[in-house]
Amino acid sequence: MNEKHTTQRDFTRLRAIGFGSLVGLGAGCVVSLFRLLIEHSLRIMQVVYGWLGHHPGWLLPWAVLLVLVALLIGHWVKQEPMIKGSGIPQIEGQLAGDVDYAWWPVLWRKFVSGVLGIGAGLFLGREGPSIQLGGTVAQGMAAHWHFTGRRRRLFIAGGAAAGLSAAFNAPIASTLFILEEVYHSFSTLVWVTSLTSAVVADFVSSEVFGLTPVLHIAYQHALPLKYYWLLLVLGVVLGLLGVVYQQGTLHGGALYARLKWLPRRFDGVVPFLLVIPVGLLWPITLGGGNQLIVTFAQKTPLLLPLIGYFVLRLIFSMISYNSGLPGGIFLPILTLGALLGAIGARSFNLLGLLPVAYIANFMIYAMAGYFAGISKAPFTAILLITEMVGSLGHLLPLAVVSIIAYITVDLLGGAPIYEALLEQMVTPANPSAQGLSDRVEFPVGEDSALAGVQVRDVTWPKDALLTSVHRGERQVIPHGDTLIRAGDILVVLTYQHNRAYVRQELRRLATLPPHFQD
Repeated sequence: MNEKHTTQRDFTRLRAIGFGSLVGLGAGCVVSLFRLLIEHSLRIMQVVYGWLGHHPGWLLPWAVLLVLVALLIGHWVKQEPMIKGSGIPQIEGQLAGDVDYAWWPVLWRKFVSGVLGIGAGLFLGREGPSIQLGGTVAQGMAAHWHFTGRRRRLFIAGGAAAGLSAAFNAPIASTLFILEEVYHSFSTLVWVTSLTSAVVADFVSSEVFGLTPVLHIAYQHALPLKYYWLLLVLGVVLGLLGVVYQQGTLHGGALYARLKWLPRRFDGVVPFLLVIPVGLLWPITLGGGNQLIVTFAQKTPLLLPLIGYFVLRLIFSMISYNSGLPGGIFLPILTLGALLGAIGARSFNLLGLLPVAYIANFMIYAMAGYFAGISKAPFTAILLITEMVGSLGHLLPLAVVSIIAYITVDLLGGAPIYEALLEQMVTPANPSAQGLSDRVEFPVGEDSALAGVQVRDVTWPKDALLTSVHRGERQVIPHGDTLIRAGDILVVLTYQHNRAYVRQELRRLATLPPHFQD
């Protein structure tokens, strides 16, 4: 007698693709409009400063107008502090359970203030705000469908990936950035939702801006192997100056604190006034820097002007960001990296070590290396530059420079910039046995103190229960003698308001010495 077996199909991933498509469509439309307004504003600014150079009598009214804009943005920042800065730490904090905010007040204030600030020519990037805008749009959609807990976080992660993809037209790198740097989880549902959202958002953005890569740089030849030793030197320099940028960005706010005559929420007045001489003297430098990168790759200035441009962008980028104005550091980092690559190539050329034909190549490599060192996300850096430049011919040199820069920053004690910025925003959490049940997914790395330890030997956080262990495609139900392995993802059940505390405790356990369980 034959028995009939019925198979229950799991549509979880199919639903993730469906919801990811909706999130990508919504976030892609919002961020594409954001990007379009900023690009048009920057073109207008260059025309305005060209006109002001011939009509200096209008400089005072222009300065008054910029001060009023800075005061307006400062008022919005006071009303909603979560619009400050990049926006990536805020999204990372939301996904980790460290912070939360109402979506609509943040969305419109971040959008308008970002257009006003970045569009005015300040050395701020649109990519960080685009990530927050995308995540916030997704948060609003989750609220509409009454999604909470993990489903809400999947929406936010997908929206963040969509925001970066629409800003850079780089869906693969955008997905990897969310997984590697923001969510810190490579679970199937996370990457399926994020990748789907990023691809749909990229399609929307491409309809608006076309298929030409954001940083399309034409280069003449691939770098011969005999010059690869120069990449090692370049990587070390990028790492050293990456630490300088990290320290300046993390501690530059202390300089604003010394301005006793100016309330902190109005610190933006300083960069809004300083951008006037910058716009008059060097209008090509205004904004995040993508126009500067493409222009200099085609016609590179000599060494001394390049050094001057680098110093200007390094200092004014820190001044702009530490003022607390809504704007990111993503594209400014890439611009600084491109300038360092050009400086390195010009220097090597003067020493007779490198032909001038490879300057554009070094600019491409240095963008990836500088971002890899500062963010400590080398895979994202390699893929991002590959997609933004539109060529696969640089993978090996990109990897070499990124690894060397990453190691240099690591040896000097540099922390991932976005994690460090998040730590400045939040205070250590306390256990809270309240709210709905929720879950924390915690990856176990190769160097984690949890790897190789039995479940019974771990002092688990208060009001938390280890419910399962994801091991590849398998799900292990843990027992006291279950051995935790590197590569596992621990799924811990806790209260919704307890997620931040549990995650912080798990991070602490993962960094304890091997005998912590005794």
